[in-house]
Amino acid sequence: MSNKLEKTSDELEQTLAKQLEMLKKESEEWLKVGAVVAVGVLLTYGIVKVTRKKKVKTTDKALEVLEKEGLLNEDIKKRLTKPKGSSFWPNLTQRLLILGLAMAKEKLFVDMFAPPAEVKEREEGK
Repeated sequence: MSNKLEKTSDELEQTLAKQLEMLKKESEEWLKVGAVVAVGVLLTYGIVKVTRKKKVKTTDKALEVLEKEGLLNEDIKKRLTKPKGSSFWPNLTQRLLILGLAMAKEKLFVDMFAPPAEVKEREEGK
């Protein structure tokens, strides 16, 4: 009985060792992926931080100049310091403009590059 228990304990130790080796191999891959993600996040954060500083500095300089000239009031200050939010409508109008250009290109390019005989036939058919 004790011999049987020793065999099972040895088998369990071996399977545990194999599982630990597999875990180490898998964790190396995850560690590499995590490191790449972390570097990407840090780069993005740094770029955003640098670009925001420039915007804040130019706004602050503009506010200082307006204040020196005596032209700064609450309305102008509010407009300059208010964060700009994104809107749905400009994006929609851009998409509609691109769609319109694509449709116009489709209609006009056929007539521009077609031989004159085909263009006359199309005009007569309409």
